[in-house]
Amino acid sequence: MNTQTHQLPQPVFSLALLRRHALFLILLLLIAGFASKEPAFVQPANLLSILQSTSVEALLGLAVTVALIAGGFDLSIGATASTALIASSYAMVVWHWGAVPTVLFGLLSGAAIGLFNALLVVRLRIPDLLATLGTMFLLGGLQLIPTGGQSISTGLMLPDGSSASGTFAPGFLALGRARLLGVPVPVIIVAVIALALWLLMQRTRWGRVFYATGGNEQAAALAGAPTARYRTLAYVLSGTLAALGGVIIAARVGRGDVSGGGSLLLDSVGATLIGFAVLNARRPHIVGTVVGALFVGVLLNGLTMLNVPFYTQDFVKGLVLVGALALTFGPGRGRA
Repeated sequence: MNTQTHQLPQPVFSLALLRRHALFLILLLLIAGFASKEPAFVQPANLLSILQSTSVEALLGLAVTVALIAGGFDLSIGATASTALIASSYAMVVWHWGAVPTVLFGLLSGAAIGLFNALLVVRLRIPDLLATLGTMFLLGGLQLIPTGGQSISTGLMLPDGSSASGTFAPGFLALGRARLLGVPVPVIIVAVIALALWLLMQRTRWGRVFYATGGNEQAAALAGAPTARYRTLAYVLSGTLAALGGVIIAARVGRGDVSGGGSLLLDSVGATLIGFAVLNARRPHIVGTVVGALFVGVLLNGLTMLNVPFYTQDFVKGLVLVGALALTFGPGRGRA
């Protein structure tokens, strides 16, 4: 008697396969729909504009992603970016620093903030949401003190009565405005960083330890992983990436705007969470975050070109986020 069990062939098209590629399909349908209504949408100049406009959100989304991978959550990334924006603008306009020292100063300020967050979360064991929320409020007040709450530009009157006579160096402004072979420099920077992070997290032992730390810190520690060191490194990386976003904003607008980082937290977190649906990963990952940021950028750019009222944009972003999470975590979910 033949007791061998015969399995029916799996259908080529399945719900799991649909979930895995649904966001890519929706993105293509969005592009096709916007292009049919407004042919200028798919012009190279507009597509590059989308990439440039989403570069900072993608960069901060990567900052959120790195912290999430290691089991943390950094609510201070928007404030960190804003602080780096003010710090780099102050160094250039008030202290007359050159482009390279200014950029390094901005990045180091972000790394220091990340280290401070790590001290609160890893060493003092304050819950990450509470610790980074406290850092967010702390930075929100700190960045206003040097200029008395004013934005930084040439001719700024400082609280001590002196006037800032420095200007933004062309080399610094090039970081946010220049193009290389027609591609905006911020887009190239984000692409290089995203590729480096993807290689680190997906192709190295260090990346596996990052994910193990975030998945089950106690088990990873029992296996010999230095989890405290990895979580500290995650917060430092998160702060540095967020600071780079702030420096790019300062270079793009040529002004230290005190409200320049106002919406960055929600936009970057939204891109990261939408990324959970990419490839049905159901976890933070680098590719998903970049695709999530691009998805939101395409959506908002298309709505703008179709003259949809600006005050509906937050509603649309929220709707997309809820839809992506429902697609990822809803009933009947599965992996391809």
